[in-house]
Amino acid sequence: MTRCRSCGSENLEPVLSLGRTPLANALLTQDDLDKPEATFPLELVFCPRCALVQITETVPPEQLFSHYLYLSSFSDTMVKHSRELAHRLIKERKLDSKSLVMEVASNDGYLLQFYKQADVPVLGIEPAANIAKVATDKGIPTVVRFFGQELGQELRDTKRQADVIHANNVLAHVADLNGFVAGLALALKDDGVAVIEAPHVKPMIERLEFDTIYHEHLCYYSLTALKPLFKRHGLEIVDVFEIPLHGGSLQVHAALNGAPSDRVQRLLDDERQAGVGDAEFYKDFGDKVRTLKKDLVARLHDLTAKKSRIAAYGASAKGSTLLNYCGIGRETLEFVADRSTVKQGMYTPGTHLPIKAAEALLQEKPDHVLLLTWNFADEILEQQAAYRKQGGRFIIPVPEPQIV
Repeated sequence: MTRCRSCGSENLEPVLSLGRTPLANALLTQDDLDKPEATFPLELVFCPRCALVQITETVPPEQLFSHYLYLSSFSDTMVKHSRELAHRLIKERKLDSKSLVMEVASNDGYLLQFYKQADVPVLGIEPAANIAKVATDKGIPTVVRFFGQELGQELRDTKRQADVIHANNVLAHVADLNGFVAGLALALKDDGVAVIEAPHVKPMIERLEFDTIYHEHLCYYSLTALKPLFKRHGLEIVDVFEIPLHGGSLQVHAALNGAPSDRVQRLLDDERQAGVGDAEFYKDFGDKVRTLKKDLVARLHDLTAKKSRIAAYGASAKGSTLLNYCGIGRETLEFVADRSTVKQGMYTPGTHLPIKAAEALLQEKPDHVLLLTWNFADEILEQQAAYRKQGGRFIIPVPEPQIV
């Protein structure tokens, strides 16, 4: 990619190179371990014209998402957040049996289930057939398609426009940004609202959350970059909330009609003062990330030199970026524990670590656990209270390595 994914500018400035890495969610079976793995460049750049931060490589979405191994329901934090959000919107927008709520990238129905329980009609749109089946088995009607302008037009033509469209942690995955946002505008009722959640680039840069960068995440958003993208397609950002999910995310409310709230203006002012629209804000990110890598590898080396047994927790995409960029593999870690039953028994991409059930920490008793899913630290530390009571310690790698 040589042009900005949003505004089309060719003047893109480099921010960070993570080298060539495998696809972060391309978990391996035992039979795959001796086969060559595809790797792709992972280069982060900044667009000075519209302030969008993005990677240069576009892996075909069919290769990334047609069979997917991330189920949102395995995260208690995500489920709780989704329940509260659904209940809030039902009340605020007076949703009932005559309304329609859609979710783009609806996963296993983790969010739409709460609308369904309140007798609000729902429609999921999910390109991964294996995960869409989990949702339909729960009674969530789900279209197995990638969302964009074409599907938005179909929904409009068949009078299936929505009162609320959710798009959680999907906008970062979209190669055709303009087609996606145009599709949202088409699929909304005139008085509807699109509620979009995406990781916020400002805390990502400030807290060195480099492991948020992987091939599924094509873009890293600020409100400064989102505003012109939505405006281009007739959508006004009418409200915004900063939420703690995934190390710091934006929850943007966009509508065909309405004026921006005070929160929108305050955050735009805050981003302008921080400098997110200027290349200067990003220039030392790469140096700081390289220092973090050096410190983490040294910390792990010291522990293994003292005969400490180390495992990891969270066979996540961010974990894949961290392990592959830092070169941490089987010479350091014994295995990765994860709650997701669809990942257990498989191996991590690039580093080939076996993935075991979360209970393996109690059973195998490693001395230390590298917490790859640090964005859910509170939840996981609580779940692993018994392991910690036995003396087990967690290593939180970002924004600087610390043992808890």
